[in-house]
Amino acid sequence: MSGFFDLPSDLQHSYLGLVGLHLREALVPVLAGLLVSLPIAQLCVRFRWIYPPVLGITTVLYAIPSLAFFVVLIDYFGQSETTVMVPLALYSLVVLVPAIVDGVRSVPPETLAAAQAMGFGPVRRYLQVQLPIAVPAIIAGLRVATVSSISLVSVGMLIGNQGALGNMLYDAQAYERPALAVNSVLTIAVLGVLADGALVLVRVLLTPWMPRKGAGR
Repeated sequence: MSGFFDLPSDLQHSYLGLVGLHLREALVPVLAGLLVSLPIAQLCVRFRWIYPPVLGITTVLYAIPSLAFFVVLIDYFGQSETTVMVPLALYSLVVLVPAIVDGVRSVPPETLAAAQAMGFGPVRRYLQVQLPIAVPAIIAGLRVATVSSISLVSVGMLIGNQGALGNMLYDAQAYERPALAVNSVLTIAVLGVLADGALVLVRVLLTPWMPRKGAGR
């Protein structure tokens, strides 16, 4: 087990340091993607004709290979975390925008009418009525985007980005230490499972009105 966690000095971080940096490089883009997706999704709901081109643009961005994205951004940000995080934030839009749009559109018309009758303006109605009801759909999108981001961060090793667990895959080959590759793959998988479980818990806490499994038995 000592070799499992004994990292080469070129990684410049301890095992826990690599885990922390990997999570930062994975989760910050998802948060940024969520903040960008919220107003875009509202525009798509308000002006339905915008939705198809927005969906088309996000799909095209998602179709661009991550490595190609990294290579282009190196000229602007160098071999840094930003070069890795910008594409991941853009990739998250293809999942988050449709999730938010579908969630907001699922709000019953009578609920919106009641909120309007109570004097709720468009912004207040969106923040206090539509988004809370859309939480399950939004969390579902976040689960996909988060797990995908945690996995894709490891590709950053191909541009020499220090800090991600993917660098252990390169060192496993360079130093002929397969234990490092096993460590990297298992850790990334565990992080994905834990992040997914945390988002499920967040959904449960934010939607106390939803039925739970086994309720009423």
